[in-house]
Amino acid sequence: MSRLANHLTRGQSTFWSLTVFLAIEAVLFVAQGSLGDYWVEIGFHLLIAAVLAESWNLLAGYTGLVSLGSAAFFGLGSYIAYGVLNRTGLGIGASVGIAAVGGAMLAVLVSGAIFRLRGLYFTVGTLAIGESLRLFMINVPWFNGATGLVLDQDPPDSHALFTYALLLYVIVTLIMAVGTGSRFAILLKAVRDDEDAAGQMGVVSFRVKLTVFAVASALIASAGALQGIRLGAIEPYGSFGMSWSVDALTMVIIGGTGRRFGAIVGAVIAVVLSELLADYPEFHVAATGVIMILLIRFAPSGICGLVLGLMERLSGSRRTRLAEGGLSRG
Repeated sequence: MSRLANHLTRGQSTFWSLTVFLAIEAVLFVAQGSLGDYWVEIGFHLLIAAVLAESWNLLAGYTGLVSLGSAAFFGLGSYIAYGVLNRTGLGIGASVGIAAVGGAMLAVLVSGAIFRLRGLYFTVGTLAIGESLRLFMINVPWFNGATGLVLDQDPPDSHALFTYALLLYVIVTLIMAVGTGSRFAILLKAVRDDEDAAGQMGVVSFRVKLTVFAVASALIASAGALQGIRLGAIEPYGSFGMSWSVDALTMVIIGGTGRRFGAIVGAVIAVVLSELLADYPEFHVAATGVIMILLIRFAPSGICGLVLGLMERLSGSRRTRLAEGGLSRG
């Protein structure tokens, strides 16, 4: 009975969180037509940041794969999209889709080697993927070296890009609902908590990790494709910059690792902070660092964990007062 109750509770939680996400996305889709270009640009940045954070949360928060390879797949997505748009003449939707396939294929190709590593060694291994790709793009003449590539067509307007980013985030929302609310979530938790014990229980951990790694990599590559298209020109240092990996990690830690709303909360805070301190980049880095230190010290479960903890305390105090009142009346 307890297992059934837990399953029903998890299902109800997933349903309500999915409903909230889809409702917000519907409001954004309707409202973006009446917003100015500035706010649409902010919305685009927020959606790209949210895709990055959700993907990293799926990897690290739910599966225990602490990766610093987001930059590798983000940059790869940009380069694939440019190749498709400049060489084939296909549309933006097709280029983003092909970039996603490319990201998943790279994840599959490196999985045999990277999954032999665990813990810190896995993290360093994922970092090496990004650096290797960056050097590859610089040294292979096809990609125009350090100069990078220029889009042969004018980038779409901000409203069109916002729509593409919103559609991508809808896909992310649905994937996260399946990944965190279905029976697959139990496999993720088993691999995250103790991979060896999960293997003894019959869980094929390699298959679980490969599925998550490929899906997250595809999503990150899609986000990179849209970001590259928005810029109209890309180069290896920016596309494969370490900041993409660090930002993904930072947003999730701020919002709450392994929390369903943690990634989006962290993304909102990161984007708001970057806009408020856009003219003072040194203060932006310092403010982010201070927030990280305070959260790690006083609220290691992130802002979402802190809020949930406070709500549970308040709820517990209320139940205690009601119980004491009932006893006194008795």
